[in-house]
Amino acid sequence: MDSLDVRQITDSRVLAAMSHPLRRRLMDVLKVHGPSTVGLLAERTDQAPANVSHHLKVLAAADLVTEAPELARDRRERWWRLVSRKLRWSNADFDADPADRAVADAATSLNLDRHVALARAWHAADESTQATWNDAPFSTDHWLHLTPEELAELSREMVDLLRRWADRDLPDDDADRRTVFVFVHGVPARP
Repeated sequence: MDSLDVRQITDSRVLAAMSHPLRRRLMDVLKVHGPSTVGLLAERTDQAPANVSHHLKVLAAADLVTEAPELARDRRERWWRLVSRKLRWSNADFDADPADRAVADAATSLNLDRHVALARAWHAADESTQATWNDAPFSTDHWLHLTPEELAELSREMVDLLRRWADRDLPDDDADRRTVFVFVHGVPARP
């Protein structure tokens, strides 16, 4: 999959399919770990295989995941992969229909809930887990004075920076690299 592969979502049914918390988590596991079987996904999400299978079918119907039969060792083994690693939508694309806009607003809200939940989980981790990372985890916020064009430029620069880190070749140095979730929001607001 190309690192620049970004799917623009304009169908509210796709947003609805991906907005379920477990389906979002399954997509995250596939993004981080690559193609997986139902059994592996069930282990990584602490869910029953039947539940995972059901949610994968919903994601497949929305063309968000697809089977990867070439990875199976036999006919009983089913592997799944993401169709697109990156998804994007604009709530404005759903303004023509109030029901579609409600779905887009809910998807945006659930997406933010997911981001905040991951940050909260880190802060709730035990001291020994946090100590292994020293002062590396961070949060920052700034109040900037920007035009819409400047905010768009900042967005492109932040996305490019994160993409460089995500797509870099990992050194073969036996370092203990773990998954790290990074999220950045830049939204007009009043203090």
